Amino acid sequence: MSVFLVLTVIGDDKPGLVEQLSTTISRHQGNWLESSMSHLAGKFAGILKVSVPSAQADALKAALGNLSQLKVIAETSIDTPPRRYNRRLTLNLVGHDRIGIVREVSQVLAKHSVNVEKLSTFTSSAPMSAEPLFHAQAELQATPDLDAAALKSDLEQLSNDLIVDIALDEIVAV
Repeated sequence: MSVFLVLTVIGDDKPGLVEQLSTTISRHQGNWLESSMSHLAGKFAGILKVSVPSAQADALKAALGNLSQLKVIAETSIDTPPRRYNRRLTLNLVGHDRIGIVREVSQVLAKHSVNVEKLSTFTSSAPMSAEPLFHAQAELQATPDLDAAALKSDLEQLSNDLIVDIALDEIVAV
């Protein structure tokens, strides 16, 4: 029987970190399943899901904890049955960067019981003024009873308050 480990990793960014991590996982019969990794402020940071035989899980956790160039936190997870979230949405936001944008958008989403499955953010320079722009892209899930009109209304109000453009689209399965 296998278990899943969810790993968070961080270290000073330099060549060879992914190789060190993947070699350690492979040595313990682990299978690298999903990951998202990035360079952030001079650091290498990532999150990944690994499947490993139950008998190897503790040894893998110990080996990951002994990596000298990476700090690794390993959490054991079980595959849970799918939640009742079956409506998929995407949210895209662009506006002048300011403190609190993610907090305010996430408060609206939480109010409507919308689950954030994936969130990517970045900043860029505005074309003419070079002022910093904040960009957010999110994949969301909601229950069948979501009042999409109320959610859109609350996001539109927030968009006006924050002076940002927010687009919310529902993904329709075909």
